[in-house]
Amino acid sequence: MGAAIALRAKSEFDITVFDKDNQKLSQAIGVKVASDLKDLLNKSEVVILAIKPQDFVVALTEIKDNVKDKLIISIAAGKRTKDIEDILGAVRVIRVMPNIAAIVGKSVSYICRGTFATESDWNLAAKVFDLIGHTFIISEDLMHAATAVGGSGPGFWGYLADKVTENERAKYESESFIPELTNAAVKIGLDKEMASLSAEFVVRGSSVTASALKITPLELAGRVASKRGTTEAGLEILKNGGTLTEAVEAAARRSEELSKE
Repeated sequence: MGAAIALRAKSEFDITVFDKDNQKLSQAIGVKVASDLKDLLNKSEVVILAIKPQDFVVALTEIKDNVKDKLIISIAAGKRTKDIEDILGAVRVIRVMPNIAAIVGKSVSYICRGTFATESDWNLAAKVFDLIGHTFIISEDLMHAATAVGGSGPGFWGYLADKVTENERAKYESESFIPELTNAAVKIGLDKEMASLSAEFVVRGSSVTASALKITPLELAGRVASKRGTTEAGLEILKNGGTLTEAVEAAARRSEELSKE
């Protein structure tokens, strides 16, 4: 996800990247590469944390003395703005939930802000994530719903779309998947317009991503699902004969659980 954001954002911003895995940095083309985290912070005004939840505390602890004047944007699932502020202090924090379609510029992303972030910070984050797709600005209490619909939605699409033929898929999506995902999104808290658009963006982005990667919908679902994550929770419901609505609800519950762990 970090690579996808950097690839798209470099058209509008000067990008510097760092990863503890040097092999990933070998693919960094058209961006600057920092030698370490301190070097990255010295060269950056905005820091995007594309970090796995299990690495989060270690990374934040390492950077906390050098970010007081930075805008911090986090895409870590389940990590609240307050969690970040508790470690970094009174810093400007924006939280974003994008999805896998970022790699083809068709993501749907949801943005909320922490205690100290300003309106201009919000607008800047929206400008960045508009480069990888469509953005919705929401309150943080809706982030569990956003994660279940936008973040996990491509996984649910992949699992269910794989059960119909390519010739049947468009009809299935328009008559079944999009309406049910829309209703499920409303049921867990999104307003009707955001829910409807989110469902359409999930389908469009998922389909384009699978095609671009030359993989089946089911393989896309496998790439979205992470161990003990929100998508995995929803897929378990589907595999046991549950409905898409039940899968979305399970993903939202899992998102809430992760935020407390």
